[in-house]
Amino acid sequence: MADNNSASGVKPSPQATTTPASPATHDFKVTNHSLLEGMGIGECVKSTTFSAGGCDWYIVFYPDGDNNTEHEGAFTSVYLCFVGGPVGARVKFKFSLFNKGCRVSTTTGKRKKAKEANLLKTQATTYARVDLRELLQASNGCFTIRCDMSIIRSHTEDNSVIQIPESVLHQDLARMLKDREGTDVTFSVGDRFFHAHRYVLAARSKVFKAQLFGTMKEEDARCIKVDNMEPAAFEGLLHYIYTDSLSDDCTVDRIVATQHLLVAADRYGLDRLRVMCDARLSGWIDVQSVATTLALAEQHQCARLEHDCLMFLRCPDVLRAAMKTEGFNHLIASYPSVASDVLEMAISARIDQ
Repeated sequence: MADNNSASGVKPSPQATTTPASPATHDFKVTNHSLLEGMGIGECVKSTTFSAGGCDWYIVFYPDGDNNTEHEGAFTSVYLCFVGGPVGARVKFKFSLFNKGCRVSTTTGKRKKAKEANLLKTQATTYARVDLRELLQASNGCFTIRCDMSIIRSHTEDNSVIQIPESVLHQDLARMLKDREGTDVTFSVGDRFFHAHRYVLAARSKVFKAQLFGTMKEEDARCIKVDNMEPAAFEGLLHYIYTDSLSDDCTVDRIVATQHLLVAADRYGLDRLRVMCDARLSGWIDVQSVATTLALAEQHQCARLEHDCLMFLRCPDVLRAAMKTEGFNHLIASYPSVASDVLEMAISARIDQ
């Protein structure tokens, strides 16, 4: 028997199908949790953006809970956020907090569909703060948020539509850097050596282009010495150049490391990286680092970061504690006009109370 649709010239309707679930796991390391407590309800820290199942995501952690959490202040909150990807993607996920064998788990969450290029949050996963005490004590305030995911992508069977694979350019370049494939220039930074590709560096940074191919070109130098920079900062700089993202490594001195990376970004004319460091430091301001961060913001003209530091110092108790740090003494000695702004703002805040 002939197919009626075919006989009449009508094209059969496309059939919706789904691809098998794509499992993925992403770890978001949190250090110095005691410094994060007290940020305030609704204040958060974020992981870097990562790819899973053909979609881009990031994890958000609210140390003091978000505004939508019941019994505000008694719970911490974790979200999985969808950044972009194919229409109709579905995800099942489970968060676990763990370190050194100690684990706090939760039930599976769901987000049925994700709209293309539209930031969406999943339903909050909450943890009672009292339940975290054993975990934090066992790990000296450091732990890992693990997100186990299963992504299902639906698509329509239509031979006229060409399915375009996801871009893996950043992964390929990161692997090329790691494996030293075809490297043709070496940098000596402190006690470490870094191997890279001249054309990649020149394409991403005008400073590197001038150094490697312009009037500043070092004719026969295969090894270029970089002074006044920490090796970890240069390593983070290369990671950004090859992947267009910040490294997710979380060290004990993460604030200092990010401060050094911001300086490196400014030195090599990487404006986007500088703003990314600016945003990360704005979320990590604390009593011990606020003065050094404020001095850095003034030196490198980071207006938003400077504003956030000043707002943090509005509280008299916070200001008094910050004034006892070595960083505040450096701020007064090196940037007296900024120190004057701090004191003027503190006086104004006290009058307003």
